[in-house]
Amino acid sequence: MSAKVMDSPVDLFVIGGGINGCGIARDAAGRGLTVRLAEMNDLASATSSASTKLFHGGLRYLEYFEFRLVREALIERETLLRAMPHISWPMRFVLPYHKDMRFESATPTSRVLARVMPWMKGRRPAWLIRLALMLYDTLAPRRILPGTRTLDLPGTPEGAPLQDRFRHAFEYSDCWVEDSRLVVLNARDAQARGAEILPRTRVLSARRDGGLWVIETKDTETGERRTHRARALVNAAGPWAGAVIHGVIGLNAQDNVRLVRGSHIVTPRLYDHDKCYFFQGTDGRIIFAIPYETDFTLIGTTDADHADPDAPPECTPEERDYLIAFANRYFRRPIGPKDVVWTYAGVRPLHDDGASSATAATRDYTLKVDATGGAPVLNVFGGKITTYRRLAEAALDRLAPHFPGLPGDWTAGVPLPGGDFPVDGVTALVDGLLADYAFLTRPWALRLVRAYGTEARAMLGTATRAADLGRDFGATLSAREVAWLMDREYARTAEDVVWRRSKLGLRMGADQIAALDDWMGERRRQSAPAAAE
Repeated sequence: MSAKVMDSPVDLFVIGGGINGCGIARDAAGRGLTVRLAEMNDLASATSSASTKLFHGGLRYLEYFEFRLVREALIERETLLRAMPHISWPMRFVLPYHKDMRFESATPTSRVLARVMPWMKGRRPAWLIRLALMLYDTLAPRRILPGTRTLDLPGTPEGAPLQDRFRHAFEYSDCWVEDSRLVVLNARDAQARGAEILPRTRVLSARRDGGLWVIETKDTETGERRTHRARALVNAAGPWAGAVIHGVIGLNAQDNVRLVRGSHIVTPRLYDHDKCYFFQGTDGRIIFAIPYETDFTLIGTTDADHADPDAPPECTPEERDYLIAFANRYFRRPIGPKDVVWTYAGVRPLHDDGASSATAATRDYTLKVDATGGAPVLNVFGGKITTYRRLAEAALDRLAPHFPGLPGDWTAGVPLPGGDFPVDGVTALVDGLLADYAFLTRPWALRLVRAYGTEARAMLGTATRAADLGRDFGATLSAREVAWLMDREYARTAEDVVWRRSKLGLRMGADQIAALDDWMGERRRQSAPAAAE
């Protein structure tokens, strides 16, 4: 099929539909730029749906002296909470203390202390943890999140799941976030502000021509090829950023991406309260054990170099066993491989700063603009999900000289779709749904509020009974909800629905997921002629 040339250029063409690409597209569209975004797979199909799902400052990054990154992330926590109280909420973290906690050998803190206090032999003393938590509480202002406190564990809910040897702990605040929903809601808001979002669209090439970028794309479902023109290009391809630089664009850039795989395991719920555990190992690493989807516990993550972005990341048996053994050094009731109900892994695309280990590689973002050939390209390296909004602002700052009169920052505090309610307003929304939709159960209503916020009512519409929502696919997933996800949230397959737009795959059987996929395929086929017209 021959390429189709677009009639007029857009201001910004974004490669990559993860959190950085969608965040930049939203920010740019809100400033009045014309924006087009291409993602070769589903939105959030790679790194951005495989995180540990935390908005956090990064307590352990203080050991690497990354104070600017930590401060920026700490400030962002409450900014983001206000903008998305349906998909993000405060969480308390319990850090049990024991004398064998050690630094990862590559940290600057460990090297300094090894010189001035060699008798510590690489251990993390309690006074140093208190100092780090004091910094964590004071590096940025807090209005929503409570500060640190100390816990005596015996006889408490926090101590009940832990081995008796743990007597004391520190408790501090961070936040949970539904990572892949965050991406989709940014894409939706970008589209509402005029951006064109093109999932399942692979960028084949991009070249400068007459002061513009000429970008060739291919729809991976239909095979249709299109030619786009843009005044500026953003490479937010995550793990594929290096491949875009050297292959798609053909730049002679020296910057490289370091791929670091983080793996996670999910087990049935291991304890009864709603707090997260922060576990420190004798090897200097840390893991989290997090309440997950009501009935499960999420444990992660690992840090391992990953060679090839095209090789799907998987939690290896060795990584699974490492996480199990790590958790078993803390929990009273040991777990084994048979307790693992699901695993996932993601690849962090970090800027290669020459760090000696995957753990030590910086999580900060790096933005590089190349305008030597006229039309600029901005290459995005690294970043944390917590700082995606600030990364987007920084990206537009770097591009501003090429767009005279560009308006300033605007996204702080502006809610994402469904997030226009108070941080403490979830219970009121759930109660309202239960009052107006008598067929809902409380867990069902809570799931809808946590996914759609104030838009849950629009999705349910005028239904007066569950049958009005159409076919029941299991786990409270109805045809009405799937249609919403297809029509408004770019979902195309059952995998998109049960593993990214939700985590209902944990509750659905293989036959139910297959039936959902068949239904979605038939709906796409029925709508194709109308779409073509």
